[in-house]
Amino acid sequence: MKHFRISSTRLPSTGLMEIRSVSVGVVAIKSVSTGLYLAMSKKGSLFGSVKYNPSCKFKERIEENGYNTYASLRWKHGGRQMFVSLNGRGKPRRGHKARRRHPSTHFLPMLPS
Repeated sequence: MKHFRISSTRLPSTGLMEIRSVSVGVVAIKSVSTGLYLAMSKKGSLFGSVKYNPSCKFKERIEENGYNTYASLRWKHGGRQMFVSLNGRGKPRRGHKARRRHPSTHFLPMLPS
């Protein structure tokens, strides 16, 4: 299976992601511009996957502050969840480096305008 590197952009049209419900509390995240699914490796690295697979499933949680967090449903590191996380420059962080309460894991889903 071919994997693609995740990169960030400040352009709103290319940064648009579609969040699809897979089951109760579980979502798949897909890039509208590339058609790739967001996936997490066993080591916690984010990558783009052409095909939907178990590494593309994320547990969505709405936090007390109104933001959402996304943890890999398939992989854990030392018994702890691994979260989708971006650093201050918008680059992906490894899933095991982030915690649920850290702002780098908080996302605000919005409807496209």
